[in-house]
Amino acid sequence: MANLNPVIEEGWKNVLSDQFNASYFAQLKEFLVEEKSHYTIFPPGSQIFNAFNFTPFDKVKVVLLGQDPYHGPGQAHGLCFSVAEGIAKPPSLQNILKELNSDLGFSIPASGNLEKWAKQGVLMLNATLTVRAHQAGSHQNKGWEIFTDAAIKALAQQREHLVFILWGNYAQAKASLIDDTKHLILKTVHPSPMSVTRGFYGCKHFSKTNEYLRKHGIEEIDWNPQ
Repeated sequence: MANLNPVIEEGWKNVLSDQFNASYFAQLKEFLVEEKSHYTIFPPGSQIFNAFNFTPFDKVKVVLLGQDPYHGPGQAHGLCFSVAEGIAKPPSLQNILKELNSDLGFSIPASGNLEKWAKQGVLMLNATLTVRAHQAGSHQNKGWEIFTDAAIKALAQQREHLVFILWGNYAQAKASLIDDTKHLILKTVHPSPMSVTRGFYGCKHFSKTNEYLRKHGIEEIDWNPQ
């Protein structure tokens, strides 16, 4: 856990090298070492940077932003909203898959593992990359947000024609980091049961993403998670 920086894809490592060397990141590593000595931390250390490792910097087409990893046993595996194979789908993920079914007609899969999306260029990025077991938000404001904001800024500045999918107020606040003349920003409420009926159902973000990619000559995402 202390040796965080080597396990990240080379393109991202180059883009974010100044972050790895920043004082806040050293403090973040110290915090995580201390946390791990007292608590169970999710996801496992080898999976913390999965979003970056599944989706290299120059392969990103879509950025899907989450807030926190899932904090139940076995759920988090480094991709926002996705759960590891064999784990029950949390309510927000169930709602995402319902909207996918409504939008594009794909049947709802038994598995909630969305690695297939990540491997096609969907950066599935939580703002905070770790969490203490059973304590949502427990690793917020410890430095991760500086790191993930830097990743968002790098994509927004160095790439063009990306789709940024921002669900809920927390994700939508990141719109200020993105130039909407170069990229498409899609916003709606969070897919959680508390807000899903206030605009998430029917948002058609999956088909709108592919429409934008197609318009700019970029290969579409096959959103069928199976």
